[in-house]
Order: sequence, then C-alpha cells, then structure tokens
Amino acid sequence: MSNVPNKILSHPQIQFKVKRIAWQIYETFSNEDEIILIGIAQEGSKFANKLLNILNEIATFKVTICHITINKRNPLDPIETSIPESDYKNKAIVLVDDVLDSGSTLIHCVKHILQVPVKKLKTAVFVNRNHKLFPVKADFKGISLSTSLQEHVVVDFNGENEAVYLQ
Repeated sequence: MSNVPNKILSHPQIQFKVKRIAWQIYETFSNEDEIILIGIAQEGSKFANKLLNILNEIATFKVTICHITINKRNPLDPIETSIPESDYKNKAIVLVDDVLDSGSTLIHCVKHILQVPVKKLKTAVFVNRNHKLFPVKADFKGISLSTSLQEHVVVDFNGENEAVYLQ
C-alpha cells in the first residue's frame, strides 16, 4: 500500500458539506432558544467553529461554542470542557468531531456530557468510517467511508487548502 495520501474531498466540497450539516442542525433544533456546539479538540473544534459561523448567519437561536479535551489514547483520563457544566445543563447539545472511527472518543465525551441533565444530545462528524466498536452513531455526517482498518483518514480544516485525505 502506498503512503501517498489520496484526496477524497477538496475545499469547495468541504464547504458545501459543512453548510449542509449546519442547515440540518438548524432544522433539527429550530424550536430551541439556544444550542451548545461542543467540539472535540483539535479538529472537531475546528469543525464546530465552521458550523458556528454558518449557524450564526442562518439560525434564529443562540449558538454557544464549547471545546472538550480528551486524551484519545487514554479516554479514561479526566475530560475537560471550556465552559462550566452549568452552561450546558438542560440545553440542547451537538457534540462535534472530525472523524468517527471506533467511537471510543465520542462515547467517552457523551458519558462526560451526560453527567449533567441535558435537553437533547446529537452528534455531528465530518467523516464516518463505519468501524465502530462502541454503540454510538453520527446524527449528522459529511461523508461515510467504508475503509480498511489499515487506512487512515486525515481531515485538514486549514483555510483554502483544506481537504480530506485517505492514506
């Protein structure tokens, strides 16, 4: 197998998919006064910020951004959020990440968030890899890929050169 990355999505394709997901979120939460976008650091937070920018243009509800930090190699380590739990208690939440692979990161973040009562919790991922080991699903997704376990998906959300690669 070659180590040369294969570009799956280009900048314009990414922009289109982010906009579509933002509209899906808006439609799902249109009766809410506020939603909390919780981006999983690092790339999930970048995706959440992209969604925030579009939702701020189209949504009638308030959108609050939060970033959640988890040790992806050891998800049982303490998890931290950039806003206090009281700020997302009894609120509608969208947990955002770049790639849903095994589901470990997402399920541990969901567990952390659910330590306080929430009104509604949905998940958004840019790439769904279909290799889940945990019972978690993406409610909103940019693209689904059936890949081999040896392949690696890289989402680069950096400016005009943003792209999704399979290597």
